[in-house]
Amino acid sequence: MAVGEKQMPGRRPRTLKPSTIHSCAQFGDLSGLQKRLEENPSLLNAKNDIMVQTPLHVAAGYNKVDIVKYLLEWRGPEKVDLESKNMYGETPLHMAAKNGCSESARLLLSNGASLEAKANEGLTPLNHISQGHCSDELRELLDQHIKEQLKIKALKACDEAKAKMAQFEASLSNIVGLHSLKLQLHKWARGMILDEKRTALGLRIAARKVPHMAFLGNPGTGKTMVARVLGKLLHMVGILPTDKVTEVQRTDLVGEFVGHTGPKTRKKLREAEGGILFVDEAYRLIPAQKSDDKDYGLEALEEIMSVMDNGKIVVVFAGYCEPMKRVIASNEGFCRRVTKFFNFDDFTTAELAQILHLKMNFQEPNSSLYGFKLHPLCTVEAVADLIYKGTTEKQRKEMNGGLIDPLLANARENLDLRLDFDCFDAENLVTITMEDLEEGLRTLSK
Repeated sequence: MAVGEKQMPGRRPRTLKPSTIHSCAQFGDLSGLQKRLEENPSLLNAKNDIMVQTPLHVAAGYNKVDIVKYLLEWRGPEKVDLESKNMYGETPLHMAAKNGCSESARLLLSNGASLEAKANEGLTPLNHISQGHCSDELRELLDQHIKEQLKIKALKACDEAKAKMAQFEASLSNIVGLHSLKLQLHKWARGMILDEKRTALGLRIAARKVPHMAFLGNPGTGKTMVARVLGKLLHMVGILPTDKVTEVQRTDLVGEFVGHTGPKTRKKLREAEGGILFVDEAYRLIPAQKSDDKDYGLEALEEIMSVMDNGKIVVVFAGYCEPMKRVIASNEGFCRRVTKFFNFDDFTTAELAQILHLKMNFQEPNSSLYGFKLHPLCTVEAVADLIYKGTTEKQRKEMNGGLIDPLLANARENLDLRLDFDCFDAENLVTITMEDLEEGLRTLSK
């Protein structure tokens, strides 16, 4: 009606219908919005020209609950974008929170809208609560939602912690003996996994720092295998970005001439970053007898020491107990940086028999014994007795677990020798017997 125009008797003033999907959302015109969406479903997340807002932004900001509910339940080819941002970087939940639109906020939260979404100036919907931009009702609603989300996070973190602990325990079960070491690894695993759970719940705690270690023991006692398990554990709980274990010896680190050792060692250190550097036979870096010629092993050790405080690498030194004392004494900072020492005891005959069974029961496809099995008479007890009678204590001490692979390889050769070419019994063709193990051990001893 024009200015100054009188209303005619019996006539109602004319009202203009919303012309766009955004104006439908603003004025709560549900039928108009439905019609426009059915005609053009791509309008669902269309942004207007000025504020760059979607229909959900507008409906949430004006608390048009029916519109918000309809948009959230839309079953067209495209889903409504809960985290779409307007020109200020605000999501629909930002709009509901700062305008005190409790019911719209409730609907958005129940459909998974993020409370942590940041606008251009870094504000989140939660910030609007703390700044008093919402009603007591909305404040209570959001507080309740936060508690529910924390509870869900706690349950999820608990399930994940249990799954990771079970995975770690399975890895430990493949390690024979080494009870004191496994106890320490178990303590670390629980602590690191619980720290991960604490962090998931929003608790602020000090970051756990894994110490550098020394593995002391004879060859074949499982030092390298334990280092690999440790690498997987530290990666699994997020302490290290990778699970790689870079295995090096003196020849990988020490050069023959002046100026060669530093670059050679630093190259290996770069390769090992993010994982574990496993220095096998570390005592070889420090010769037992000094000669007139300069030895560069100490230079390599000092290069390793120089990066052990940067948190980018975990170093494990491995070697015999007695010779390793030279390494410890050679650098005054060694015991400050290497704070965990583990003794790898020699395996008993019973433990060697367990290792043999583990190797036969859990074979990789690339194993030379893949597809073969032990005869039922080859029990752990029977194999342990065989090893005790067929080897000397000196031999067992020098080889430990390294005795098993050649023993099994010899046993398979004996199986091939005693089988007749006319044998068509599938079981016999792949079954290693006590006779094969006895001959395999006899060949090894020779």
